[in-house]
Amino acid sequence: MTAFTPVGIDIASKKFDAAIWIEGKKYKNKVFANTPTGFHAFLLWLAPYGPCHICMEATGAYSLPLATYLYDAGYPVSVENAARIHAFGQSELIRNKTDKGDAKMIARYCHLHKPPEWKPVPVNERKLQVLINRLNTLKEMKRMEENRALTSETIVQDSIQKVIAALDEEIKEIEQAIKKHIDNDPDLKKNQALLESIPGVGEILSTTLLGYVGDMSRFSSNKALVAYAGLNPMLKESGCWKGSTKLSKKGNALLRKALYMPAITALKYNPIVAALCNRLKEKGKRGKCLVCAAMKKLLQLAYGVLKSGKPFAAEIPLAR
Repeated sequence: MTAFTPVGIDIASKKFDAAIWIEGKKYKNKVFANTPTGFHAFLLWLAPYGPCHICMEATGAYSLPLATYLYDAGYPVSVENAARIHAFGQSELIRNKTDKGDAKMIARYCHLHKPPEWKPVPVNERKLQVLINRLNTLKEMKRMEENRALTSETIVQDSIQKVIAALDEEIKEIEQAIKKHIDNDPDLKKNQALLESIPGVGEILSTTLLGYVGDMSRFSSNKALVAYAGLNPMLKESGCWKGSTKLSKKGNALLRKALYMPAITALKYNPIVAALCNRLKEKGKRGKCLVCAAMKKLLQLAYGVLKSGKPFAAEIPLAR
């Protein structure tokens, strides 16, 4: 049986920290750019250490390109739920949180738990993810230019407005490309119709779910999907001090962002979500607590319709 050297990766938007745990005794650390050039440099760095099992947190747009690159290069890769790795770190009583330290901790997690190997989503879903990522980037660029317009001198306003207009055109083109991609794929089109049968779920959320969730067989239960989105509760307490329960936010931030506005709509128009929030109101819950509960419930409903292959019906219980 081949022995694999565990490698942990802590990944961010522009760089990733890697740690190799050599013979369970010492670590080698290095930082790489989160770019194709950085990926190649990482493989060259790994080469002298023989067969490696690489583990990282699931962070959506940040982790996907690297995980796919490593998979295509023939390395066993595990892309683990961030909440699970966070819980492992807490069990080790880690106090000082650094990117370098997190990479070492993930390497230990990889060695001790031997998580299952990750496989990339089908090509049609991967292409949809690329389009969604590009759309989100363009929208963020537009938001930045709009904010710049509020504080900039008159002399540059024309330039800013031209950039905004150009971004609007690019956004429109990508949105059309997303629609065409889904319309040309029978499975994606069918699943989008199932998702949009849920009151509160519109085109933006349905496409995001198709791109970042895809095949529900990846998740053992709706709770696993909720954890993937970082909407699972996490209790913080210490000694005699009783802490409060908050969302872990250890998961796909783009998915949480896409859920926010639909959840507000669902509070009013989705009977299951509205009933849940009425019960929470009776317990004194208000504001963001209700919105977060609605986000979680929408995700559970999405799991239900995709798992069952049947459109939303208020009387049908959730798939577990």
